[in-house]
Amino acid sequence: MGKETQLEDYSAIIQRTFSDRKRTNILKRAEQLTIVFLLPKVPGFISPNLLTLLGTLGSGFVFLAFVLGTYVANWYLLLGIIGLAINWLGDSLDGRLAYYRNIQRRWYGFALDIIADWVGIVLIGFGYYIYAKNGTQIVAFAFVALYGWSIIISQLRYRITNEYSIDSGFVGPTELRFIIALILIIEVLFPGSITYLAGLISIILFIINVIDSLKLLKLGDLKDKNQG
Repeated sequence: MGKETQLEDYSAIIQRTFSDRKRTNILKRAEQLTIVFLLPKVPGFISPNLLTLLGTLGSGFVFLAFVLGTYVANWYLLLGIIGLAINWLGDSLDGRLAYYRNIQRRWYGFALDIIADWVGIVLIGFGYYIYAKNGTQIVAFAFVALYGWSIIISQLRYRITNEYSIDSGFVGPTELRFIIALILIIEVLFPGSITYLAGLISIILFIINVIDSLKLLKLGDLKDKNQG
């Protein structure tokens, strides 16, 4: 009975803490339970803004891993996994902590989150640009551009539907972090494979963005007709 009560409490906290956004990613349930478990353990002196900064520093750590992997030794790329974990911690907990403590600043937090996400992906993309060889730097540029496109789509979807979602179907930022971590591990084991894997991810992102853009245009057209 105690276990059922605890699950009910977790569900109530999840509903309140994630009330501002819709999640559809594969790891949604596990991620939300982990966040709810961590929130009460965040020390009082750590603010949501500090967690946002921590997330950005995590992206900077991934950038550093690419630099060390380029100029020192290939296995330093594995440090990027730590950076991705730090990025997840800061990026996933910052806004949720504000809602948990009931100190949310909806529009300020919304703007700060988007800016931090953009800075973070540019750092990761620039790190890969430094690491890339033989003219394959274009893949790094494509990855950053396509991720930026997905950010724009999420903002337009929010504007049209008034429903904020950071996921593209079953794939969200958390799944993307796992994919990047896997790519780093494979690159250490099989040097040179990152070009093909990053290229594949960019192609998949392009396809997802095209599909989401077409859906968005249909939603916009439908809203125009309903308002007309």
